[in-house]
Order: sequence, then structure tokens, then C-alpha cells
Amino acid sequence: MSTEPTPPAGQPPDIKPDNYYQNAREEVLAFLPPHPATVLDVGCGQGQFGANVRQRLGSAVWGIELEADAAKVADGRLDHVLCGDVAALIDELPAGLFDVVVFNDVLEHLVDPYDVLARIRSRMAPDGVVVSSIPNIRFWPVLYALLAHKSWEYEASGILDRTHLRFFTETSIRAMYERLGYEVLRQEGINPAPRLPMRFRIANALLRGRLEDTRFTQFVTVARPRR
Repeated sequence: MSTEPTPPAGQPPDIKPDNYYQNAREEVLAFLPPHPATVLDVGCGQGQFGANVRQRLGSAVWGIELEADAAKVADGRLDHVLCGDVAALIDELPAGLFDVVVFNDVLEHLVDPYDVLARIRSRMAPDGVVVSSIPNIRFWPVLYALLAHKSWEYEASGILDRTHLRFFTETSIRAMYERLGYEVLRQEGINPAPRLPMRFRIANALLRGRLEDTRFTQFVTVARPRR
């Protein structure tokens, strides 16, 4: 659950691309605090991201992964891996242990991400933070396809991944954390569209920058339980 790649052209829409569980998510590493002692990577896939955290930050890394085959690979790379649904496994995690809990494009797949974020707090260290990457449903290509072509087509992966159960915007992500008693410390768009058409630039100028958030594929949020 830790990656949102684009499937190769011609690939059947219900088949995940080969690299679906292999993304290292380099762009998210910069949002972690320096040298956290213990990190929990929820939806760790095959463990590439967690392995990078171990190597670069010197952290002990736990993982949770729903897919059994991916979890087996991750188990050889991380310190401890649990296989299953995070909602069912929270109570098996040590209380007060994790300095960072990471959700790399995972919360949108959960039946109740709000409950998971509320309950995971008891497993965090006193100064612990949550770092989440969440797809932006207001991404310009998705928005334009809907408004100009009345198109809303689910795909094997990406923003309109057919396994997504929830959809978020920059504003709704922040509101979710604040309603759950978190303080948002940082929130930034990542993976911007490489090129935006002139019609976007004109529309954004006419709307005084109100479309700026639609440039980004995802938003990364760093939040801590409000003190």
C-alpha cells in the first residue's frame, strides 16, 4: 500500500504494476525528524522506504503490511514486520514506542482512517509525530478530466486507484488532523505535474492562485498530538 505508481501502458486496469510495493519514496524522507529512535512504517510494502530510514537515519524500523508476499520481503529488511490490517494490529504494537509513524499513501485505502489516526496516538512516544503522504484529488489532470470531459475513471494505481476508499484535498487533510486533536507542523505538496498547460496558468491567474494546490500529486503532512 505504500506506493502510487502509474501502470504501464496497455496493462489491464485491475492488475497492480510490478513496482506497486517497491517504491522507496525518497521524497518523503526529508519530512522525517533527524535520527528518530524507532519508526513505524504503515503499509511498508516490500520495505524499501523503511530500509532507507534504517540506513540513513539509524532508526529501528517496524512495518505493517497487508499483502503477505510483500510483508515477507519487508521482513528481511526491517527490524520487525506485522502482516495484516493496521486497524486490527494497533493493539499488538508496544505503547509509547514510536517516534515517527509513517503512512505513505495508505490512509486513503483504509475503511476508517480517522479511527486509525486516533488510536495510533497511544503507540507514539511523548514527542512522536505522524508523517503522511496522501493523494490530492484536486490534482489538475484529474480535475480537468472531470470538469472538461465529465470523466472519472478508476485505474489500477495512482490518484484514482480503484482500491481507494477515501479522497482528500490539501484542506481536508489538515481538517482531519485538527479534528482528531493533532497539531499540523508542516504540510507541503510533492510530485508536481512536470508541465501545466497555458489554460491552467490563465485560470490560476484569474482565480488569484486558488488553483495552486492542484499542481501537486500528493500532500505530505507532519503532525503531532496536540499538547
